[in-house]
Amino acid sequence: MNRVLSSHSATTSLKTLVGSGDRIGLFTLPFLVVGLILNVAYPTSFDAGGPPTALRVASIAVLAVGVVIWALSAMLIVARVPRGELITTGPYAWVRHPLYTAVALLVLPWLGFLLNTWLGAVVGVIVYIGSRLFAPAEEVVLAKTFGGAWTDYARAVRIPWL
Repeated sequence: MNRVLSSHSATTSLKTLVGSGDRIGLFTLPFLVVGLILNVAYPTSFDAGGPPTALRVASIAVLAVGVVIWALSAMLIVARVPRGELITTGPYAWVRHPLYTAVALLVLPWLGFLLNTWLGAVVGVIVYIGSRLFAPAEEVVLAKTFGGAWTDYARAVRIPWL
């Protein structure tokens, strides 16, 4: 299911590797800065409650899964995008943008809980909103680049709405 573009240049631009990540980051940055300032100024307002043992165990488990998915997604991007390949395996078989999804839903919130702050969950939601706002433009480029292979892949993703 991986398709290689024969006309793709050997050198891949940083923009191609980053995708929508730069726009998602810029969208998230003001919320993160304000959140960090508020978290430092009013730490009890962001207190996640300890975290209690159950939340700590759940946080570690979900965070570990999130970091593995994020790292595998990043490795696939670095290995395959420069070769002009459409990535359709691993985490990409489950969701179209596993790197964004893992950071937003599996890394930031649970890291925040471990650090006893709700800020991670809030920033995770903002990152997810940013990914939903900016990923469609990335998908247009992918559809133009890969044509029918992208269409087949987009239909085959197991969790298309995430």
